[in-house]
Amino acid sequence: MKRQFNPACLEWMDRPQAVSRALERDLANLRSLNRWFGSYRLVRHFLARWLKPNGRVRIADLATGAGDIPCRIAEWGRTHDIKINIDAVDQQSGTIEIARRLGASYPEITFVNHNLFDWNPAESYDIVLLSLALHHFSDNDAVKVLRKCRELSRGAVLISDLRRARWLSSGIYLLTAVIYREPMTRNDARISAARAFSFREMHELAERAGWKNFGHKRFPVGRQAIWLDPSENNRNK
Repeated sequence: MKRQFNPACLEWMDRPQAVSRALERDLANLRSLNRWFGSYRLVRHFLARWLKPNGRVRIADLATGAGDIPCRIAEWGRTHDIKINIDAVDQQSGTIEIARRLGASYPEITFVNHNLFDWNPAESYDIVLLSLALHHFSDNDAVKVLRKCRELSRGAVLISDLRRARWLSSGIYLLTAVIYREPMTRNDARISAARAFSFREMHELAERAGWKNFGHKRFPVGRQAIWLDPSENNRNK
């Protein structure tokens, strides 16, 4: 099953747009999908691995979308006595406006409206995250994204995304026909399944980006992750 990527055919949520009911519903659906299909569990797995109680950490969440993952991280930090500061970055102004509103009760989070490739913060981060966004890029741009994530981190990097497979495409088709039926969610979810990287392709992207000694594993449901542990990332630079 070959990857299907047409740069001229943007997912609807990637198109510049103001806040709308359709965008709000789509982001609500994405929060629900993240909750029920493994994104939150995956991130918590690595937080528990990398962070210790009574610590302090600076995190960047890139292509943050609705900002739900930073909100869950902030909650996790509160329950584990860890002081967390998160920069949640997204290039879409309408999306970041919605995320800012939904995250208003989390002072740990700063929402940033900026293009990833042009973004050069004054300080690096202990952890850089990119969740369910790599498939939005061409192969060459995905390599640039992986390099950028490593450059932004003085510690750990975690990239998670879908894992392309026929069963995943079939499952997403059914899910968006029965439950998540809003037009934007249906369109984008089905395109995402076709654009996702296979397990082998994801590994090759990391190698092309110059990652060494990185981890790579399959996760439920239809997800995969590549990561650099703090010591390995510092060694690779």
